[in-house]
Amino acid sequence: MADDQTLTASLLGPFNGEPPPAPAWFEATMAVEPERSTIEVEGTPIELLTWGEVGKPGLLFLHGNGAHADWWSFIAPFFAKDWRVAAISWAGMGGSGWRQAYSADTFAAEAFAAVQAAGLEAGGVKPIFVGHSFGGFPTLFCAARHPERLRGAILVDTSIQPPEKRWKGPPPRSGFGTKVYPTLEEALTRFRLAPPQPCENLYIADYIARRSLKQVEGGWTWKFDPAIWQRFSMPDLGQLLSEIACPAALMWGERSGLMHAETLDYMIAQMPKDVLRLPIPDADHHVMLDQPLAFVAGLRGLLAAWA
Repeated sequence: MADDQTLTASLLGPFNGEPPPAPAWFEATMAVEPERSTIEVEGTPIELLTWGEVGKPGLLFLHGNGAHADWWSFIAPFFAKDWRVAAISWAGMGGSGWRQAYSADTFAAEAFAAVQAAGLEAGGVKPIFVGHSFGGFPTLFCAARHPERLRGAILVDTSIQPPEKRWKGPPPRSGFGTKVYPTLEEALTRFRLAPPQPCENLYIADYIARRSLKQVEGGWTWKFDPAIWQRFSMPDLGQLLSEIACPAALMWGERSGLMHAETLDYMIAQMPKDVLRLPIPDADHHVMLDQPLAFVAGLRGLLAAWA
């Protein structure tokens, strides 16, 4: 287990702004570039990435808190031969616009707008949603409240705590995320995974870190809205677990600090009995970053179960 000093150390600082060396599979995957576009959803521009041919079954990837659509750019190409694949940046994150208020309904609207814009239903079948971490919350909401619009929903290391341990509201974080760094190199040294964890695949961390930043007057800053949690509302997630009404699966990292035995026991007890379960060995919370190829293999297995 990593110590506190390891978890808080700069991931990318030792590289002085240069990309870490990457394996051949990553270079080949990144050569399959997505089509990039923007769609408007309830007055806010939403970043949309797509891969594969329109008319094939639809697969929508939904990222976690403070992340962006490119967290899936090294995963989506593995599915582009057999699927029409899309990923969005949620409002308030990535290349999408910010809102005055964020809710389960607006996040669901963004996901279903992406389904339409990307042609994920053009083949005559409903799409499958894959949501990581926070992205699993809107995925769960859609699986419970809009199950007729989904072929399946997969929650990836989405932690929903028992009621007595559940999040009671956003902590005060005034100014968090608004710091401007004079150079891209310095900004990259400040990139951390949240929650903190070790990271062996630094070439992936570098890729997503560069796309987490934007240039502003005076330097570089993070793309996400630092006030999102003060403007956010979502129904009781524990109740939504029991209301899942489409095929569903739960995937998690076996080392994840958010998916303790107590949490897993609670979630599994609340979910319908036919929900599929798949732990990924040697993975922390950021499963697709920790074990990208095992994640791809596991996801292919889950999708095959619903073929």
